[in-house]
Amino acid sequence: MTIDFEEDEALRGKMICFECIGESYMSAVVEEEGEVDECSYCEEEQATITMEEFCDHIDGAFEQHYSRTSQEPNSYEYAMLRDREISYDWYRDGDKSVDIIADAAQISEAIAQDAQAILDYRHSDRESAEMGLETEFSDDAHYEEIMPRDWKWQEQWDEFERLIKKEARFFSRTAASHLGELFDKIDEMRTRSGRSLVVDAGPDTPIDHLHRARPFQSEDALLKAIKRPDLELSAPPAWAASSGRMNARGISVFYGATAPEIAIAEVRPPVGSWVAVGRFNITRPIRLLDLTALGDLQEDGSIFDPGYAERLTRMMFLRTLCALMARPVMPDDQELEYLPTQAIADYLSTEGQVPLDGILFPSVQLGGDGLNVVLFHKASRCEELGIPQGTDITARTYMNYEDGPEPDFSVTEEVPPVEDDDEDSDAEQRGAFASRMLGWPEDYTNADNRDVTLRIDIDEVFVHEVQAVDIRTRVNPVRRSRWEKRELPF
Repeated sequence: MTIDFEEDEALRGKMICFECIGESYMSAVVEEEGEVDECSYCEEEQATITMEEFCDHIDGAFEQHYSRTSQEPNSYEYAMLRDREISYDWYRDGDKSVDIIADAAQISEAIAQDAQAILDYRHSDRESAEMGLETEFSDDAHYEEIMPRDWKWQEQWDEFERLIKKEARFFSRTAASHLGELFDKIDEMRTRSGRSLVVDAGPDTPIDHLHRARPFQSEDALLKAIKRPDLELSAPPAWAASSGRMNARGISVFYGATAPEIAIAEVRPPVGSWVAVGRFNITRPIRLLDLTALGDLQEDGSIFDPGYAERLTRMMFLRTLCALMARPVMPDDQELEYLPTQAIADYLSTEGQVPLDGILFPSVQLGGDGLNVVLFHKASRCEELGIPQGTDITARTYMNYEDGPEPDFSVTEEVPPVEDDDEDSDAEQRGAFASRMLGWPEDYTNADNRDVTLRIDIDEVFVHEVQAVDIRTRVNPVRRSRWEKRELPF
């Protein structure tokens, strides 16, 4: 519908009430922000806004969420139209703007036609009218709904990686700002099935234990580990903590897996080595960010909400983030390529608005089929075994039989007599009392105030002898060609 200036002015001055708008978000905006007046369409006295204001919201929604379709067939469709052997009729993609306005805002056809006429006049000019060009809201303009692009987030991620790797590894406000925009309030997001990105782990949950593996090529080191698996198979002390996917060197965290075979695959043991695997029960409730849920994110909202497009683009980027954080990294590149994921883990552990104890992510070594867990330093303390002071612990890896040695992994604890134990206990109590009087922690040289999160299950410690490694590959042929060198004619 083409209108002139006076008609446009009259339409823009019309009033529309919240009850004439069926779309819940837009209706609520009018009810909250509008002023009581007579609605030009239902003639009721209630909260209203002008049609000009209403069209401002429609204009913004179209700019973010719809794209005008082509007026002409593409080359393939033109070819089909010219082909006399087939019957093909071309129809323009999408729907007319007036129909989309009516459906999106859930308004009557009369209101939608008025809105389309106002927007057509707003976006038209003399030159386009004289040349007969279609403008944004011409009568025949067709639109289709689009998903906003996540270019902004991709650019921010590239900038974040560049900063972390090449400029400001520590105390980068820009990097912290990027991470805050990405992860703050992530616990409010849901997948298509309604699953939260933050999952509970610990007692009475599906994730109530984790398996941790450690490879050994020395029998002495293996014996030491099975003697005290609570110390040797748990998170390493700070001085022994090497850099990993989610931690910098010197930051002790606990890497575990939901199954023993996943834990073994992650440590990449050589053939002929041993791998000690322990089951660690999670003793208290903890919260994990589930990266595997990112790919199924869903963001519900209204196209009339100015922040909805931004949330959609964030959702689109987060859907790809799991692959970015869990992608395979070659050993020679780990020091540099792990920096972004290390920074993310540090942020989520210490600075994020959402309280988290760790991250759940897919296993690269098993092609994404298994699940790994990293528990941040604050949640990686393992309870020590209750071994009396003065206990002698021996271990072995084989037993001699008539036919020769056979694998036999066992640990023996020889505890001191009860009376000696009582004397030691009295001495410990006197030492603890003296420490408290001096204001020191009981073990002031190695105080650890973290809550205990893990407990080794001593009945679930196994030693695996690596006999072979199964490698899964994708075979790619190498093509070779040859041609004669020739001088170009120009």
